[in-house]
Amino acid sequence: MNETPAPRRVQTDSSWEESIGFARAVAAGDRVHVAGTMPLVNGVLHGEGDPYEQTLVAFRNALDALKDFGLGAEAVVRTRMYLTHLRDVDAVGRAHKELFDGIRPAATLVVVSGFVDSRVLVEVEVEAFRGASA
Repeated sequence: MNETPAPRRVQTDSSWEESIGFARAVAAGDRVHVAGTMPLVNGVLHGEGDPYEQTLVAFRNALDALKDFGLGAEAVVRTRMYLTHLRDVDAVGRAHKELFDGIRPAATLVVVSGFVDSRVLVEVEVEAFRGASA
C-alpha cells in the first residue's frame, strides 16, 4: 500500500511569509502550489513603474520556488496574474507569453484594487504538476 507523503513546504526570506504565516510553495501529492509572488528580490522592488519588468521578476521568483522540488517552467500547468491597472494588460501578457508560450498553462488575469505595497503593479501565482511518481 502506498502512503501519500505529507505536504512539503518551502520558505524564502520574505518578511511577509513570517508575519502572515505562509509558505512560498507547498507540494501536496502531484501538485506544487506557489503563493502570490511579488517582484521583490531580497526585499527590494524591481521594475518600479514597469508592469512588464515586474511580471518577469515575479514569475522568475515563483519559478525559483519550483526549483526546490526539482521542477522548472515546463511543469507549470496554471498561472494567475493580478494587476492593479487595466492599462497594463498588454505588458503583463507579453511577459507571460515570453516565459510560457511554449508551455501554454491555463492562465487567469484579474485586475485588483491594490497590493500591500502600492508600488507593486503585478503579483503572480503558479501551480505545477510533478507527475504520477510524486
